[in-house]
Amino acid sequence: MITTHSLSFGYSSSHQVLTNISLSLDKGHIHGLLGCNGIGKTTLLKLICGIMRPQRGEVRVSGIDPFERDVNIMRELMIIPEEFDLPNISLERYAAVTSPFYPKFDKGQMLGYCQEFHVNPAERLHSMSMGQRKKAYLAFALACNVNMLLLDEPTNGLDIPSKSTFRRLLAGYVSDERTVVISTHQVADVDQLLDSIVILDELGVALNATTSEICRKLKFGRAEEGDKVLYSERTIQGDMAVTLNEYEEDSSLNIELLFNAATANRHAIAAIFNK
Repeated sequence: MITTHSLSFGYSSSHQVLTNISLSLDKGHIHGLLGCNGIGKTTLLKLICGIMRPQRGEVRVSGIDPFERDVNIMRELMIIPEEFDLPNISLERYAAVTSPFYPKFDKGQMLGYCQEFHVNPAERLHSMSMGQRKKAYLAFALACNVNMLLLDEPTNGLDIPSKSTFRRLLAGYVSDERTVVISTHQVADVDQLLDSIVILDELGVALNATTSEICRKLKFGRAEEGDKVLYSERTIQGDMAVTLNEYEEDSSLNIELLFNAATANRHAIAAIFNK
């Protein structure tokens, strides 16, 4: 489990990105981490990994401060950043050098993932396109079989077939013991994977709930007479709304509508989920 309590961080006195973030990210879920540009999603992932230390508050990974670099935590925790720099060696060589830090690494799995992604593990990483390097890194990361996997914009740079492959492989990766966090703006690429949503805004955590809880309490689509509308917007399909699901009717989650509702009507959304 990953938890934060009253977590705050700023890069300067005039550049505060996280304020009073208290949340828990339970195992057995793929958590979607959403927020506007500059709100601090990437910073939060770095704090969870112990790359940076909170200015106030605390982060705990399985009850331990990740900044302490505890071996038992580090070997079960991996981040795939949006932008990364890999050495000019082959993926096979990179795995041989790096995998000893991850006791559950499976080279056979990595080679299988490379085949799925159409990546040559013997090719030098600097000879690959950005998209190919991203797929190579994902193949290595998934083969490490860590219990906590953090992904920052994982579908950026991937073509359409590779996005489909990524979704399929990640769906197979999840287990009751694993926690996956995906920070993304490209919700359409991963919306079918997410079973928990965290929305950050300038005040902190605007929403932290499972998708089943969200759909039990909210409805998405065209509002009907008598519905309590929390948010609406005009689209090419007509007016679409987020309404209170008073009778717990079946409803399909629309993450973009949910995000806009939580941003435009924060207090009403928060009140529903804080009951």
